[in-house]
Amino acid sequence: MSAETDPVKLMKQQVGYAAAQRVQSGSIVGLGTGSTTAYAIQAIGERLQSGDLKDVKGVPTSFQAIVLARQYGIPLVSLDEIDKIDVAIDGADEVDPQKNLIKGGGAAHTQEKIVDCLADQFIVVVDSGKLVDHLGSTFLLPVEVLPMAVTPVMNAIRKLGGSPELRMGVKKAGPVVTDNGNLVVDVKYDRIDNPKELEQTLNNIPGVLENGIFAGVVDVVLIGEVKDGQPIVRDMEHV
Repeated sequence: MSAETDPVKLMKQQVGYAAAQRVQSGSIVGLGTGSTTAYAIQAIGERLQSGDLKDVKGVPTSFQAIVLARQYGIPLVSLDEIDKIDVAIDGADEVDPQKNLIKGGGAAHTQEKIVDCLADQFIVVVDSGKLVDHLGSTFLLPVEVLPMAVTPVMNAIRKLGGSPELRMGVKKAGPVVTDNGNLVVDVKYDRIDNPKELEQTLNNIPGVLENGIFAGVVDVVLIGEVKDGQPIVRDMEHV
């Protein structure tokens, strides 16, 4: 089955394209990480090439975003060069009804959080399988940790009621290393009742750089679904 006929890929593409349509000329755009966001980056690039968009610059959240932006002709700027981000587009691994997120499946959540939280408008693009009643239902919580602190951080997390394990590489011997040169500890919680509180508590453990809870920062959630074999996109506000 090709990408053109695979309904799931088509749906991810349409969600990414719907987010890209919200980008306006003259804006600074935070470029997120992941498969759905990749389609948004592609669509922004296509709008620039066609002349539909002008004078757009991207702020990448990962090596993946840098590579895609270059591939699709989006000029990049660093946070040193700008004083604001107009809109950020990014994916998520879980979204709860209050629009809190778990991110970090791609181990880029630290840079994503810096960029996404700076944006005037933060748009999340997901498929309906990412919607949960409460965070921690389906996905482990990623915590980025300085390598020397992995053991004490894991001990501290256990005392807080989480079950941590070091994320190991696929097609790589040893642990996953982030774009920042750190390690990722994935933590199992039965349920996360107070995301904002847990986000702050984990970040206060010495050696923790950032965790994958994004509480209270999302403005818009665009959800892709396949209904009767057809991809559709809806806004979480209008269920």
